[in-house]
Amino acid sequence: MTDDAVKPVVTVGLDGTPESLSAALWAAQEASARGATLRLLHAWAMIVPERGDHPRENDRNYWPKRIVAEACGMIEERFPDLPVYEDLAAEEPVDALLGAAAESQSLVLGSRDVTGLAGYFLGAVGMHVLARSETVTVLVRAREDPASMEENGDVVLGLSLRGTPDALLTYGFGTAARRAAVLRVVHGRSLPPPAYNRGGVDPYISHEMTVQAQRDLSRTLRPWRDRFPDVRVVESVRMESPARAVVRDIAGTGLLVVGRRKKRPALSPRIGHVLSAAVHHAPCPVAVVPHA
Repeated sequence: MTDDAVKPVVTVGLDGTPESLSAALWAAQEASARGATLRLLHAWAMIVPERGDHPRENDRNYWPKRIVAEACGMIEERFPDLPVYEDLAAEEPVDALLGAAAESQSLVLGSRDVTGLAGYFLGAVGMHVLARSETVTVLVRAREDPASMEENGDVVLGLSLRGTPDALLTYGFGTAARRAAVLRVVHGRSLPPPAYNRGGVDPYISHEMTVQAQRDLSRTLRPWRDRFPDVRVVESVRMESPARAVVRDIAGTGLLVVGRRKKRPALSPRIGHVLSAAVHHAPCPVAVVPHA
């Protein structure tokens, strides 16, 4: 067995758009840092089996091949030593991406910016994959210069203290350690109705809740600080909705990390408020970590 055969895999979904090229370069950078193989995946149900005697001018797979080849050429220019393999899947994109995610360390998708502000738009394919993927899924916006990935920015981790999933903390601390980046852990906690009165917010209740939240956050992070002693951690407690807290003041951030529960209550949306806020308003790549 070759070394490449046992390497972890980072998969990027390609569709020929500028955002998918940005996603490909981000994925290449990630695969290189992790010592992984990069898989370039384009899925289309109309891809036909290859035939050696098929005339090139009549090749029905011309555009799928071109999409992957363009990304591959761009990556080889910047990451000449990175093992890369191309994959054309004759499947519906959602099925192909979910299947690839199950075999990968992470899945990377382009995320379309449809406004002049920091907004995300996910099409039907991306939303279905994000809501069902069992693997860390990273959303990357298009950039005029896709090579500038802001990898040196802080890693921001949005953390709920209910359940405190190990997978989320492992990914956040591990990424910050690998990048030698500051890890900013943000915890948002909404004030209860009794905290509000005619004059606004009751300062006593707000203070007491803030102190308690800070204690809870520090207690939760203590064992992780011990496991990753070289990671500089900045703790931040905000007395506002977690969805607002996680996207506040993150300009220049290298990566935002949020969680997604694999099993949600019946009739609840597959994507919660915090994840929805991150997907639509974060101006940086967003890593979505599924957890129990």
